[in-house]
Amino acid sequence: MELAQLEALCERLYNSQDSVERAHAENTLKCFSMNTEYISQCQYILDHALTPYALMLASSSLLKQVTEHSLALKLRLDIWTYLINYLATRGPELQPFVTASLIQLLCRVTKFGWFDDDRFRDLVTESMNFLSQATPGHYAIGLKILSQLISEMNQANSGMPATNHRRVACSFRDQYLFQIFQISLTSLGQLKNDVVNQLQELALALSLKCLSFDFVGTSVDESSDEFGTVQIPSPWKPVLEDSSTLQIFFDYYAITKPPLSKEALECLVRLASVRRSLFTNDAARSKFLAHLMTGTKVILQTGQGLADHDNYHEFCRLLGRFRVNYQLSELVNMEGYSDWIRLVAEFTLKSLQSWQWASNSVYYLLGLWSRLVSSVPYLKGDAPSLLDEFVPKITESFITSRFNSVQAGLPDDLSENPLDNAELLQDQLDCFPCLCRFQYESSSLFVMNIMEPVLQIYTERARLHVPDSSDLTVIEDKLAWIVHIIAAILKIKQCTGCSVESQEVLDAELSARVLQLINVTDSGIHSQRYGEISKQRLDRAILTFFQHFRKSYVGDQAIHSSKQLYARLSELLGLHDHLLLLNVIIGKIVTNLKCYTESEEVIDHALSLFLELASGYMTGKLLLKLDTVKFIVANHTREHFPFLEAKRCTRSRTTFYYTIGWLIFMEDSPVKFKSSMDPLQHVFLSLESTPDAVFRTDAVRYALVGLMRDLRGIAMATNSRRTYGFLFDWLYPAHMPLLLKGISHWTDTPEPC
Repeated sequence: MELAQLEALCERLYNSQDSVERAHAENTLKCFSMNTEYISQCQYILDHALTPYALMLASSSLLKQVTEHSLALKLRLDIWTYLINYLATRGPELQPFVTASLIQLLCRVTKFGWFDDDRFRDLVTESMNFLSQATPGHYAIGLKILSQLISEMNQANSGMPATNHRRVACSFRDQYLFQIFQISLTSLGQLKNDVVNQLQELALALSLKCLSFDFVGTSVDESSDEFGTVQIPSPWKPVLEDSSTLQIFFDYYAITKPPLSKEALECLVRLASVRRSLFTNDAARSKFLAHLMTGTKVILQTGQGLADHDNYHEFCRLLGRFRVNYQLSELVNMEGYSDWIRLVAEFTLKSLQSWQWASNSVYYLLGLWSRLVSSVPYLKGDAPSLLDEFVPKITESFITSRFNSVQAGLPDDLSENPLDNAELLQDQLDCFPCLCRFQYESSSLFVMNIMEPVLQIYTERARLHVPDSSDLTVIEDKLAWIVHIIAAILKIKQCTGCSVESQEVLDAELSARVLQLINVTDSGIHSQRYGEISKQRLDRAILTFFQHFRKSYVGDQAIHSSKQLYARLSELLGLHDHLLLLNVIIGKIVTNLKCYTESEEVIDHALSLFLELASGYMTGKLLLKLDTVKFIVANHTREHFPFLEAKRCTRSRTTFYYTIGWLIFMEDSPVKFKSSMDPLQHVFLSLESTPDAVFRTDAVRYALVGLMRDLRGIAMATNSRRTYGFLFDWLYPAHMPLLLKGISHWTDTPEPC
């Protein structure tokens, strides 16, 4: 093949819009990456080709050869030497994507030959030769080589066993990573006043790569915002304790624009997460913390760069890292703490007011405040924490911001609305309960005061015959938020500001508002709104409330405690024990199961709560005393529970019958079991009497599949030989012919309804 032909094929391979043409080019050129005899041809292409796409083919083919084939040591050393010389002579003039590919190849050869010959380890020295040359092009290549070398060492390759990868990575970490970090810091210092923005970017990226290295082999997901303590090795101590190290990144944040300023903040986030034991003593550690606080204080005062969303998010992460590595007792004893905490509080309040813009960033700020609050009981000394002043304001601002988000309108994409996205909701409410319980009396009063007027309006709307639908949507979404907030508060019970008894009374006050709301949601005009999304959000919130309330006050662990809570609930609503409250919960579950046929989410949520109650030993026993539960066990038919007939809820049937099975088998009575199976017995008899001529219809198929899903749920609940015997004796031999008939008639239709 002539070189010109190869260049034309490479052009088609990388640029053609025609998939057939691309596939033909790929098939023709794949020999370069599969056959080791073509390695010399790749070198020829690199020496003589004029188009960047031909150079890219040669580089990527060699990369595949090195990764997938065991090449001779001499050949690998020759490739390594050739690449160093090639980058030195031609590197600055090449297209960036070709340079990047060649550098990746060089670093891959280096990694794979790390323990085969010491000459491979000279790559750091060779990179410094690039940095010592006068041209920006060579300087950039030197930084890129070091950065890519760290990436190669930090990432497992398919052609190298995991144990070998870790050995090489550890050797590289111990011998060269610190040296590279020092090179990056030196470069940052030299380039501080440089007009070549790209070199600053490369030097910052190199520092970040060093600080993000997997020091202990935990394989942290780099795409995740979350990571633990950074396990910097001990030899790095002098550089980390040198104040110029932190300052260079604060300086770069101040003098650069996004995205460079964001990378400077990322480096600071990593440095703020350095392990506590690295520092020589408490004084050195306090000095480091003081520098971090001073640097962040300046940014908070000036607001520089925070108009950029990425900078804003990264700065929130930086503040959030204070909660991971530093105790409240350390912070309050720092000079300037009062100014710093005031600025952080103002920044948090402003972030909460700008909820649309900062919704993904506020999580880190709330996490910081939550950690500070949880440390208050362990705070010693006279230095004031000032949390009493700021935390209640943050708590109230958070609640107000959730209300304002509803008032301002919901996003078009429902997955972006926390009320429709459980993961987003969890993120937003995760740290909030600790803040609320810090000054629980004032916080709970604020929650009640903000809920009561909305609840009153909602109660009045129930009496209207033709309500304003848009108005009700806003009201229901506000109520959904407040119910989720109360549910989150009930999720935890530790409280620093009041006794357990008074805490239970306040829990009862909040819970009473939700229980009052339940009486309204399914009455009047609201009972006609089950198809509305906002109504579904509200009912899901109520079910979430019950789940958390159950674990704290109705579960097996709490069944003999919580006297103060029930005393207050008795005064407010007449609910003086667990059984009465269980009856309210079951009543709501049954209402949802009866009224929702189009919302699989509400049905599944209700069934999940029902199963939790039934599978608890004490709560399960209590359920059997309720008339509502006795009715469910005896009348589990589609007439009473229309969702059993809805195709979109087909899979929910198994959970429903799994729960019923739990309740049936808890009584351990063959007679009770048989009577409870009457609804399914009628389905069996109906199908058994169906003529063969119509057995292949969709109606029969759907009924048969539904019956099998129901039986599967019952079978899942058989947790002993005895209970399994109840089911088996009921099925065999009486109903086996129908099962065999179903299999024979529907063998060719494996997919379920």
